[in-house]
Amino acid sequence: MPSRIIVPRMLAEIRRGNPKADVTILIATGCHRETTRAELEDKFGPEILKNEKIIIHDCDSLDMIYLGKLPSGGDLIINKLAAEADLLIAEGFIEPHFFAGFSGGRKSVLPGIAGRKTVVYNHNAEFIAHPQARTGIVEGNPIHIDMLYAARKARLDFICNVVINARKEVIYAASGDCDLAHKAGREFLVGKCQVRAADPPVDIVIVTNGGYPLDQNIYQAVKGMTAAETTVRKGGVIIQLAASGDGHGASEFYKTFAEEKDLDRMLDTFMRTPRETTRVDQWQSQIFARVLKHARVIYVSEAPDEMVQDLHMTPAHSIEEAVKMAEEYLGNKNASIAVIPDGVAVIVRN
Repeated sequence: MPSRIIVPRMLAEIRRGNPKADVTILIATGCHRETTRAELEDKFGPEILKNEKIIIHDCDSLDMIYLGKLPSGGDLIINKLAAEADLLIAEGFIEPHFFAGFSGGRKSVLPGIAGRKTVVYNHNAEFIAHPQARTGIVEGNPIHIDMLYAARKARLDFICNVVINARKEVIYAASGDCDLAHKAGREFLVGKCQVRAADPPVDIVIVTNGGYPLDQNIYQAVKGMTAAETTVRKGGVIIQLAASGDGHGASEFYKTFAEEKDLDRMLDTFMRTPRETTRVDQWQSQIFARVLKHARVIYVSEAPDEMVQDLHMTPAHSIEEAVKMAEEYLGNKNASIAVIPDGVAVIVRN
């Protein structure tokens, strides 16, 4: 999200209307780790970091407010600062999302500034397994339905969402109502990034996570794999390239695969887990296990080989090595290959 461009303009517009407006920038981290000061400066620039009041959302904080029940029955709990604001607005960027359909819009509230209890309920195994909880789909998507309800209930009055290109440049902006503006952005994006899956599916798919910042760990790299999953044949090979300098990226995610080698048993455990007791990062593990059951994954990264193996993948250190390994595994030196340069940014339709 090019916040250096968007946020100064949003602040200027607010202060033209009310020079004395008490503005707080709330960083919508969801259940992820706290944003570092260096990351904030990189995101906003030194002037905003120095002059504005910035609070980082903590999903486990006691400063939360209960806003009733979600359509799914879960408790809607959000950050008190947002709930008590006279005007709640959000910036965001729209890209394909592997189970919410698209990023941006309503996601600024759920999961962005929601309590952990609300997030894990929304990301339950039943919803993650739902056939509509896929990249580029919002109609009938139970995860999206809860998210949009949460945004409305939180009185998210205005959004400015953008679409960016491969050079991280803004090529489209939509602002206004949290649903209608987001819909306009989605419709623009689909026209630029949707492709048909290979028919028949290919033997090998080479995919990346689009580089920094989404290639920092294995947890995030699962997103790119889901694009490859859609176009690789059953029993084929996905070659995922992601630097993964931060390692696995999520301890519970790593522990799940390191301790359980039977993917069927793992998935069965997830599906038997009640919505309200969904484990941390269970959703990512569920999707990753689904990918691993569909195809073998060879992982090209800087992560330790043992860590990659603990996550049920085969480590490699170059594309050439990975392709050779895939061909040997398939027993076919003439295997068909598809390449997805950025698996996070594309919608692959069957």
